[in-house]
Amino acid sequence: MFEQLDATLLARFQFAFTVSFHIVFPAFSIGLASYLAVLEGLWLWTKDEVYFALFNFWKTIFALAFGMGVVSGIVMSYQFGTNWSVFSDKAGPVIGPLMGYEVMTAFFLEAGFLGVMLFGLNRVGPKLHFFATLMVALGTLISATWILAANSWMQTPAGFSVNEVGQFVPTDWWAVIFNPSFPYRLVHMVLAAYLTTALVVGAVGAYHLLRGDAPKRAKKMFSMAMWMAAIVAPIQIFAGDMHGLNTLEHQPVKVMAMEGHYQSHPDGAPLILFGIPNSAEQRVDYAIEIPKLSSLILKHDLNAPLAGLDTVSRELQPPVAVVFWSFRIMVAIGFAMLGLGLWSLWCRWRGTLGENRWLHRAAIAMGPAGFVAVLAGWVTTEVGRQPYTVYGHLLTAQSVAPIDAPAVATSLIAFIIVYFLVFGAGTFYILRLMGRLPRDPMPDLAEGPLRSTGITPAAALSNGSHHHGA
Repeated sequence: MFEQLDATLLARFQFAFTVSFHIVFPAFSIGLASYLAVLEGLWLWTKDEVYFALFNFWKTIFALAFGMGVVSGIVMSYQFGTNWSVFSDKAGPVIGPLMGYEVMTAFFLEAGFLGVMLFGLNRVGPKLHFFATLMVALGTLISATWILAANSWMQTPAGFSVNEVGQFVPTDWWAVIFNPSFPYRLVHMVLAAYLTTALVVGAVGAYHLLRGDAPKRAKKMFSMAMWMAAIVAPIQIFAGDMHGLNTLEHQPVKVMAMEGHYQSHPDGAPLILFGIPNSAEQRVDYAIEIPKLSSLILKHDLNAPLAGLDTVSRELQPPVAVVFWSFRIMVAIGFAMLGLGLWSLWCRWRGTLGENRWLHRAAIAMGPAGFVAVLAGWVTTEVGRQPYTVYGHLLTAQSVAPIDAPAVATSLIAFIIVYFLVFGAGTFYILRLMGRLPRDPMPDLAEGPLRSTGITPAAALSNGSHHHGA
């Protein structure tokens, strides 16, 4: 049944499927951990119980998202051995330690303090508990740092040599970690995580405002989320532009695919807004374009020449259509986030932030947009790197393990079934939790339990006579 399929393509699709599921959980938990730290800090500072109620509300959701992120991440690491053993052998001396550092620093820090954050407030006191929350938030950021260092090295490899058996051996760890694209990629991803979380928090706040539930708490979380969107969205667009310029310098072919530039433009390249990439004919059909704008954006000069894919052999070109459209989806969502943030500022200025129902509906519609943007950005980055795993040095076709297509296809089908069942159920439960009210913590019972174990309470009086329980 699967004999005719390509094992390399199936292995790539399997990794893409598992990492697509995985990436949405860290993107959410990185931002949510920082949001929890802010909520607890504001509660300790102001003694306002609204912040404490919101902290407890989001704490449970964070625990679930964190757990699903860990489980989905473990599966990916196994694929380095099963499907990509040649890549693991050749790039292992560089990638392996970076993954190990992530576990030894970030994961141990998160795992060590997560239990204190979730269950330890009444045992360790508010100040130590706040420290634990800060450590969990810091752990998520350190985790992102190591993972992005590894991924960025595959995009812009530096600080290595190749030994006699063809392995990449680190010669300068500082150059490996702080490779040319790492700072831009780290900033872009962390800001994306904060925006993703802000949109989810804003959507939940807007949902409860529309329903009229707990208006004080709903308005507080909605207000905080809209501040984040309004402040971070323009910073993210600027950071994305800087990241794009860095990509143009180090991975120009990826930018050619993003822009849809099949042909070189010696006297200014147009910005192609939309069209249908046609790799067979090496052109964009039905292109809607603005003359010379691409040169202005990428080179800050209307007439600057830009090379096209006609300077690259066909076998070294990435799948242009995928990169072209994923990039546009990411950019469109980025500007939609900016629009939502500006709209919220306008409503805030007019004093209608908590009452404007159309803004609330827009915020709910934008709730999943951060996840879509993160996935679109990841597709742009990873597919744009093709046909390489280590850019310019190791081809994807040379990285795959000696496996048969039926084996990969069978495990892929198993992954799809299990992932949709397990993570579908987890996501459904998270959505159920989000739909509930941010409640007050349970009050202490002043007079002890209403019923002691093993004692049956007396029955109610009936018709003036006493009926004793057995």
